[in-house]
Amino acid sequence: MNAAAGSPVVQALRNPPSVLSWTAWQWEMLVRQAYSADLLSRIAALLEELQLLERVPTAPRARLIAAQRLAQAQAQEVHREVSQIMKALARTGVDVVLLKGAAYLFARLPAAHGRVFSDVDILVPKDALAEVEAALMLHGWASSHLEPYDQRYYRQWMHELPPLQHVARATVLDVHHSIAPPTGRLKPDSNKLLASAVPVPGHPKLKVLAPADMVLHSAAHLFLNEELSHGLRDLVDIDALLRHFGAADEFWTNLHERAAELDLEAPLAYALRYTAGILGTPVPSEAGSAARLAAWRWTLLDALYLRALRPHHPEAEDSFTPLARQALFVRGHWLRMPPWLLAWHLAVKSMRRAKPPLSQQGAR
Repeated sequence: MNAAAGSPVVQALRNPPSVLSWTAWQWEMLVRQAYSADLLSRIAALLEELQLLERVPTAPRARLIAAQRLAQAQAQEVHREVSQIMKALARTGVDVVLLKGAAYLFARLPAAHGRVFSDVDILVPKDALAEVEAALMLHGWASSHLEPYDQRYYRQWMHELPPLQHVARATVLDVHHSIAPPTGRLKPDSNKLLASAVPVPGHPKLKVLAPADMVLHSAAHLFLNEELSHGLRDLVDIDALLRHFGAADEFWTNLHERAAELDLEAPLAYALRYTAGILGTPVPSEAGSAARLAAWRWTLLDALYLRALRPHHPEAEDSFTPLARQALFVRGHWLRMPPWLLAWHLAVKSMRRAKPPLSQQGAR
C-alpha cells in the first residue's frame, strides 16, 4: 500500500516527529494536501500532543495553528448546537444518540482532537421520526432538498431525513433512523444500536454508540458510501477509534461478534485492511484475518481505494484516481439500492441535469 501511505499527509499522521526535518517544499505539499483533506488541524493536534508544534518552521506553524483554532471554534459550535437540539427535543422524551464527529466530541475521544465538523448527525428510533422532525421544525430547522423526488428519495428509501438547516444559524442537522439505507444490501438493525447506546455523563437523554458499534458505524459510513470526498479523514477517525478502544483485549472479539450480528462484516474487513495498510493502525493478526475475500477482489479493491483514499488534491492523485473514485461512486449506489431503483434514480438525475434551472426557465 505504498502509494497511499507515501503521501505527505499520511507520513505526517503515521510519524509526526518526522516532519521536523522536512524541507520548505515538503511543508508546502503537506499544508496544501492536508487542508484539502480536512486534516491540517488533526496534524496540528498530534504535533501539539507530542510537544512538537513549537519546533515547526514559522510559516507552516502559522497555518497549523490557524487550522487548530478553527477546529476548536467548530467544536464549541457543535456543543452549542447539540444543546439547542436537546432543548428542541426535550418534550418528545426521545433519547438522542450522537453519531460521528459530535459523538467523538461529547465522548471525549482522541478522534475528536483536531476534528473538523460540517454538521451534526443524530440517530433516533424510526417510530419517533415524525415527532422529532416536527419538534425540530418548531424550533427553526427547515427541510432541504425540496424537490418532490428528493423528499421521496430520502423518506421512502434512505436511512435519514432530508438534511435540516436552521433558518437563523444556518447549521446543518442530519437525522438518522438507521446507519444504512433500508434498500441496501446490508441491513444493520438500528434497534440493537439504540439498545446498546451509552449515556453521555452530565447530559440526560443524550447518548453515543457503544465502542464496537461506533467503529462499525464509521466503517459503514465510509465503505458503503458513494461519496469519498472526506474518505481519508473518515479513515483517520476509524484509526483513532481502533487505537483507543483496541487497548482492551476483549474489544477485538466483541468487534467481530458485533459485526456479524449487525451484518457489517464486509465494511469492518475493509476498515481493518486500509487503516492498518495506510495509517499503520495496530490491528491484531487474528482480527485482520476475518476478511475472507478472493485475492482478485482484494486486488481490485486495493486499486480503487488506495487511490480514492488520498487527499482530494491534484498533487496527491495519479491519472487513474478520477476513474477509481467514479467506480466507487457507482459501487456505492449499487450497494445502496436494488437494480430497479438504481435505474430509476439515475434516470431521474439524468433528466434533472438536462433540465435548465428554475431560475432560467421562462427567462428566454
